[in-house]
Parts: sequence; C-alpha cells; structure tokens
Amino acid sequence: MEPQPDVNIATTAASHEGPIETDAVIVGAGPVGLFQVFELGLLEIKAHIVDSLAYPGGQCIELYPDKPIYDIPAVPMCTGKELTDNLLKQIEPFGATFHLGQEVTVVEKQDDGRFYVETAKGTRFLARTIFVAGGVGSFQPRTLRVEGLDKFDESQVFYRVKNPAQFAGKNLVIVGGGDSALDWTLNFVQDGPNKAESVILIHRRDGFKASPASVAKMKELCDAYEMQFIVGQVTGFEEADGKLKNVKVTGSDGVTRLVPLDVLLVFFGLSPKLGPIAEWGLNLERKQIVVDTEKFETSTPGIFAVGDVNTYPGKKKLILSGFHEAALAAFAAAPYVFPDKRIHLQYTTTSPKLHKVLGVETPVFD
Repeated sequence: MEPQPDVNIATTAASHEGPIETDAVIVGAGPVGLFQVFELGLLEIKAHIVDSLAYPGGQCIELYPDKPIYDIPAVPMCTGKELTDNLLKQIEPFGATFHLGQEVTVVEKQDDGRFYVETAKGTRFLARTIFVAGGVGSFQPRTLRVEGLDKFDESQVFYRVKNPAQFAGKNLVIVGGGDSALDWTLNFVQDGPNKAESVILIHRRDGFKASPASVAKMKELCDAYEMQFIVGQVTGFEEADGKLKNVKVTGSDGVTRLVPLDVLLVFFGLSPKLGPIAEWGLNLERKQIVVDTEKFETSTPGIFAVGDVNTYPGKKKLILSGFHEAALAAFAAAPYVFPDKRIHLQYTTTSPKLHKVLGVETPVFD
C-alpha cells in the first residue's frame, strides 16, 4: 500500500489570474526536491514545487515507504515515509507551495530571462530559475498488455488504489507478485471496512518478490478458503453489456480458464519515464540530464538538475549525493534571483540571520 506523509501540505487555490511569479520552480517532490526547498529557503529564495504524483516523497513513498534506509547521515535507520515526513517538517518555515498530481509540459525562456512554465493541468508560472529534481522521471504503472482491455481503465481496471472503499464488497481479481499486490490482497481479504466479497490473486509463477510474511499469510488465507491463488497469466477477457465480466487466465499447464470478476487490480510495478523533460532542449546523455559539478547547472543557464535525473563524471545515485547537489545548486541560483546581492556562506549553528529565516531563537552561549 502507499502510506502518505503525515505533514499537512499547503497547495495553491485552483484559480489564479495570470502566471504565478516565483523565484524558483522545483520539478519533483522526492527527497532531493524537498531538500532543495530547504537550501533555497536559507538563501531566501521562494519556491513552488510540482510533482506528477498526488503526494510528496517520490520513490521513497511510491516504491519503499515501509522499507528501511540506512545511509542518511546521522540517521542510523528510517523508512521512506519517515524520511519524507522529516523533510516536510524541515521545510515548513519556508512555506513552499505544492502543485501535486501535475506534470510540467512547457518550459520557455522569456525575453526578460525568466522561464514560462506550464503544467498539463494549466497551472502557469514565471520563474527566475528551475530545478529539475525528478528522480528517474515520473512514475507510470506498467500496464497489462491485453488488447482492448484499456477501455475499462479507471472503471473496472485499476493500476493504483486511491480509494480502497470503492472496492469494498466487490469480487476482485488482483494480478501481481510484489509487495503492492500482496499488501492489497491481504487488505481486501481480511475483516475491515474495505473487505471485498471475494479475492482471487493471479501471478505468473509460484514465487513472489513480496515480503515472506505477506506470502505466508496469503497462503494461510487460501488454505482457509478465504481467497484463491492461481498460477497463470491474464491472456484475454469477456465482456457483456459493455462491462468486463471475465478474464481469461492461462495456466502453466496451457489450459485457459474463465475467472469472473467485478474489478481487476493490476500491480506490475512502476516504470520511470523522463516524459516532457526530454523535450526541453537540455543536453541529455542516456536519458539523464548533463550538468557541471560546480553549479549542477544544465546546458540551459538558469535550469539546474539535482538527484538521480542528472549525470556527470563519477555520479553516484544516492540520496546523500542529491543533498550535496541541492546545496551547490541553490548557491549557483542566487545570482539569477538576486543579481545585485552578494551571497555569503553562513552556518545554521551560528547565524542570527538564518535563525530568523528558520523561525528559531539564536542561542546565547556563556
């Protein structure tokens, strides 16, 4: 399942006359994008953050919200969700505005040096700088390739569960062998407000990539006749009166069986796609954005790329590396935002100015 962050997130009102004018637009609300807000905030650079997902956290929330991360400095262990929650807490003083469930589709340089940015939902910005922190791109679910099945998308075929309650009391067929498939299977089988009428799990083999405890629990429920597990692949479907009635499941024995259902839930994982970023005219190398290691600036002045989306000699795809890149990119962006201002390196430990920005009291030492 996909636990979302606990921290409240302010978003803009749906209506806004004209483009939103801002110092920076950050594309991507994963850990590095969130930390970019912090580094910009220390320099008093205001940011709006756009992400194609409906919640912040990027890969941490989408792929491993409950799995441990061990290589965050001074944090021996945290989950993806805990890291996201802590980063959101850390950037609260800077009041960044989130535009979630949106993908940036247009980036155009203006005569005054700013960038016109527009999302697929029509949100528009005029920004002095842009920070691409899109990880490995926006995540799109891997679909079930059965011809004609797509006409039932979002009516009877789903690749994500946004509202579990809509599946309560339904006859569900769940396809997949990873954590998402097993987690949702257990959620819909066991007693609770989301309990389904029936659940059949289908996976192409008897081995799973999910937690062993989840697999054991699933098999226990099968033994108790509370659900079914079928080894096979969905190869076709039957419909009646414009509705999906049965899926055709071909087993390892070559026999195809009809399985009735109300809803088909498919969990084949997520495929990262660079998406419209590839059309921005930036210098790319193997679908990654080329940057320098002084400023982490792209081939277009004023556009920076941090985190897994960028590439340079010696690049290591670590959250730690992305945090370092975000710090240097923020300092490099400052002259675009404050062309007449000298930027000095200050330390959050001792700087009264940074304490004011962060909303904390300057400590008094004896």
